Amino acid sequence: MESIISFKNENNQSASGYPALSMIVKGILDRLESTYNETYEVFTINEYHFELWSLFEEDLMTNNDQLEHVAMIVEKMERYSFTYDAEGDEPIYKVKQALSNNVYAYREQGIAFAQIPIMDGAHLTNVECVFATSSLAMERFLETIKGRLWQKSRNELLIFTDGMDGLNHEHQPITKRVKREDVLLKHEIKEEIYQMLDCFFEEDRSFFETYQIPYKRGILLYGPPGNGKTTLAKSIAHTVDAPAAYWQITEFTSSESIAQVFQMANRLAPIILIIEDIDSMPDGVRSYFLNTLDGATSKEGIFLIGTTNYPEEIDPGLMNRAGRFDRGYEFALPDESLREQYVHEKKFDKLLSSEEIAAVIKHSEGFSFAQLNELFVSCALESHQKGTVDLYRLIKRMKEDHKKSKTGKWQEEDGQLGFY
Repeated sequence: MESIISFKNENNQSASGYPALSMIVKGILDRLESTYNETYEVFTINEYHFELWSLFEEDLMTNNDQLEHVAMIVEKMERYSFTYDAEGDEPIYKVKQALSNNVYAYREQGIAFAQIPIMDGAHLTNVECVFATSSLAMERFLETIKGRLWQKSRNELLIFTDGMDGLNHEHQPITKRVKREDVLLKHEIKEEIYQMLDCFFEEDRSFFETYQIPYKRGILLYGPPGNGKTTLAKSIAHTVDAPAAYWQITEFTSSESIAQVFQMANRLAPIILIIEDIDSMPDGVRSYFLNTLDGATSKEGIFLIGTTNYPEEIDPGLMNRAGRFDRGYEFALPDESLREQYVHEKKFDKLLSSEEIAAVIKHSEGFSFAQLNELFVSCALESHQKGTVDLYRLIKRMKEDHKKSKTGKWQEEDGQLGFY
C-alpha cells in the first residue's frame, strides 16, 4: 500500500512545521476520497477529546471489523507496534496495529482517524486529526461514543495524570474489586457516605427534584496517609453503578488540564470524579480551580471526591464556601476497635497466637492501616526465614522508625542511620 508521504516525491521532504502538516492533511483527504469515493473534511486537530481516541484505540486493539486501515502516512515508518499484556494467567506480548503514522476509517459511518508524526524542532510529536464526510456523520458518530464510553467506564477506572507534556489519560480495568465491607471506617461515617452516593446515582433523581437541590455533591476525605482514603475511593468507584475518573494532582497541573478534566466529567455525567492529593494543587492555578468549582454547570451531575493527607495545607476556600466541597470526613488513625477488625481480617492468626494478636491490637496504638499491613509482612518474612516471630522487637522497631520519620532525625548516636 502506497504511503501518503513517499520518498519518491522530493517535495515531500522539503516542507516542515505547519506547511508539512497542511500537506499531509491534504494527502490524507485525497486518499480518503480516492478510497471511498466520498469527500472528507477535517473536524478536529489536536483538540482534547480523549473519548474519541479511547474507543478508536480499543477498536484497533480488538480488530473491530468496522475499522479499516487506509494508508501509512510516512513511508518506511511504523506500521505495527507491540504491548505487554500483564492481565490473565499468562502475561504475553501482543503485536498490534500502530496508532501513530497511520490512517484508519469507519467506512460505514464516514469517519476517519489519523495520528500524524511531525518534527517540532528536535522533538517528534503526534498531531491527532479526526475526519468526517459531513457534520451529520460526525454528530451521529459522537452520539454512539458517549453511550459506549459510559458503559466502558463502568468496568474500568479512567485515570488522568498531569505530566510535562500535558494531561495524560488511560483506562485501567477493574481487576481487583474493593467491596464495601473491605472498607474499615467508623460505621456512622461509612454509612453516611454510601447512602449519599446511592441517593445521588438513583436513576430517577427523585430526591434532588423533590427538594429542588442542585444535582452535584462534593466531599473531602482528609487525614494522615495509610488510613483508608484511597481504599474508600476505590470501593466507591467499583461498587457504584456509574463511571468513575481518578485524577492525580501533580506539580504539572495547569488551568488547561483543569478545564479538560471538568469538560470530560460534564460530557460523561453522572460520574464520580476522584481528585487525589488535592493539597498538591500548584499555587498558580488554585484560583482557577476554585472558580471552576463555582461555575454554574461545572459540577452538574458530578459527585466530587477530594483526598488529602495534609488538610492544613488545603485552601480554606475549599471548605468554607458552599458548592465546593459540601462535607469533610476525617480519616483518623484507627482506634482499638478498628485495629482489632483489621488484624482479624488480615489473618494475623496464621502467624501469631491469640495472646500475640491481643498484644498487636494493644501495642499498635498510633499505627495506620498501612503500618499494620507492614507489620504483618514483617511477621510473615521473619516466620518464613527463621520459623519464629519476635513480635515485640518488630513493633518496637516500627515505632522507632515512625518516630524518626516524623522528627527527621535519622542518625543514631553511634553514627548509624535509622534503617539498618
